[in-house]
Amino acid sequence: MTRHARNCTAGTVYTYHERKKDTSSSGYGSKEVRLGKDSVKEFDCCCLTLQPCKNPVITPDGYLYDKEAILEYIIHQKREIARKLKEFEKQKTKLETEKAELCKAAVEAKKTAFVKKETNPVADNMEQKKLAVESQVPTSLSNMETGKDKTLPSFWIPNLTPHAQPTQVKKPEEKVRCPMSKKPLRLKDLIDVTFTPIKDGDSKTALIAKQARYVCAVTNDVLGNSVPCAVLRTSGNVVTMECLDKIIKKDMVDPTNSKKLMEKDIIPLQRGSSGFSGAGINLKAKRDGAALQA
Repeated sequence: MTRHARNCTAGTVYTYHERKKDTSSSGYGSKEVRLGKDSVKEFDCCCLTLQPCKNPVITPDGYLYDKEAILEYIIHQKREIARKLKEFEKQKTKLETEKAELCKAAVEAKKTAFVKKETNPVADNMEQKKLAVESQVPTSLSNMETGKDKTLPSFWIPNLTPHAQPTQVKKPEEKVRCPMSKKPLRLKDLIDVTFTPIKDGDSKTALIAKQARYVCAVTNDVLGNSVPCAVLRTSGNVVTMECLDKIIKKDMVDPTNSKKLMEKDIIPLQRGSSGFSGAGINLKAKRDGAALQA
């Protein structure tokens, strides 16, 4: 029987595998995971519903939405903004009323103090001397030695119990923002998109069940997450970036309707990924957890 010099757990180095195992079991430290193809949205799916679009529209930043879903989102956001604005205006009116009442009370207090001083100046001088004595540093640690027992609030008396102020409502932003790019989104900025369906002769299989659903409007190349593509604003057709570079950009004319194109009329479609590292998309997800203190 062979004799081993050291056991498998007698290593002097805290290995990567041991560190990952301890991190996952303890819940401390940062966790990273690489997303697979099943976790990535398809290029022709809505960014809100994650389903193939029935009436696809695209934003100027290249994010695809179903028209019904993005309209519901815009309406919901406008209602929320109106509700928050109403709440903010109500709070503003309340604060202005309270401020006016405090100013009025301060003016009345000054008037009362002035009348009191003019009618009895001797008593006013005695009160000033009393305040000067109370403002001196007390010799005792007790707060009740200088007569503060009547001014300090008591937690057992309801009207003297300190209460927390309500949370101040901040003025909401009045612009609806895109849920993906967080940039201002307007209804007139949405562009209708036309996908060219593939001609495979299969009319029985549902569209969502097909792996290849659409092709380039010019070259008939199959579109997918691994194929970069763009939308032409003039026609709404989807073409591949390869077709765009080799054919369309030479004359800057839309081949489907012969309209002149400009750089702003070419909108790269924000796609998912094929799951491979060469897709050029970041597929890593990271969550920072609590760190162990030495």
